Amino acid sequence: MPKKSADLTYKSYLALETLLQAQKPLSPAHDEMMFVVLHQTYELWFKLILFELDRVQKIFGAKTVGDADLRLVSASLSRVVNIMQLLVRQLDIMETMTPLDFLDFRHVFRSASGFQSMQFRELEVRLGLRADDRVGYDGKSFESFLSEEDREQLHRIMKRPALLDQVGGWLARTPFVEMGGFSFWKAYRKAVMDMIEGDREAIMKNRRMPASARETELNKLKGMQAQFDLLFDKGGGETLPWRFSKPALQAALFINLYRDQPALQVPFQVLSGLMDLDELLALWRYRHALMAQRMLGTKMGSGGSTGHDYLAATASKHRIFKDLFALSTFLIPRSRLPKLPREVVDRMGFRYWDKAEDAA
Repeated sequence: MPKKSADLTYKSYLALETLLQAQKPLSPAHDEMMFVVLHQTYELWFKLILFELDRVQKIFGAKTVGDADLRLVSASLSRVVNIMQLLVRQLDIMETMTPLDFLDFRHVFRSASGFQSMQFRELEVRLGLRADDRVGYDGKSFESFLSEEDREQLHRIMKRPALLDQVGGWLARTPFVEMGGFSFWKAYRKAVMDMIEGDREAIMKNRRMPASARETELNKLKGMQAQFDLLFDKGGGETLPWRFSKPALQAALFINLYRDQPALQVPFQVLSGLMDLDELLALWRYRHALMAQRMLGTKMGSGGSTGHDYLAATASKHRIFKDLFALSTFLIPRSRLPKLPREVVDRMGFRYWDKAEDAA
């Protein structure tokens, strides 16, 4: 029976009797207690991240996402980002242990490994990491290292929409991109072409520029033109290695370029939060790889993995929101942005007015 509020104490509310008895080192080595506490703490933080992700995915899973909903999404992502920053810093505590201290107890947990963390695998899948994008793990599927119960649970999770897909669906429904007679994509494409042509003319008219420098600058423009040509390809997202659809990409770019508009400020915070999370996950993986190299050198990892090389590879390949990072390639200066029609600006803004002055 749960205790009544009047009977609760700090100890009983937090179940400290159970929590503080959960640390059971298997060796007399002094540093094993720290090792156990840190890994249990990681799992508690993963639990909170997944809890926040529940709210985010529920909101993005709805057919309609309102402004108030996006503020909740932004708040949850901000919390998750702060947790991930803490998880990276926790490695500093782990590194107060020397490699020789680690060898005093490493043998006691045998094949147990963080690779078997079901909560972390769930996080990867729910964010949108696909099986085909995973780095090979000694020729075996990462699932083979999980228990049968965890594999079954993970397969059920894989059947649900991932956050990446939900965000893409939300972006594709973004208003303002096409409104009335305004088409952001057409206006943006014209602005880009005008910008490139203007830069080309400026280079050709600069008689003081050496021929070699002129050729270099013109080649840079050709490269830029080629990138934009791919972006503007009528096939859109289908012909490029994007995971977002063409409408989602256009909306994400629109939000980035016009982030100062009131209606786009929270969506921009959401996209920035997703990038922060992706970046911190990569940083955490790489810091983990460096720590593994520091502790183990070229020895095999505790789960039989190839140690540092495997972990470092996951840091670069196990990226999820790469599309958002790639969009920076196609940002143009504010001075070159197409001017938004008054109708669009009015729909995206709000004003505080003096009623008395308005009446006068």
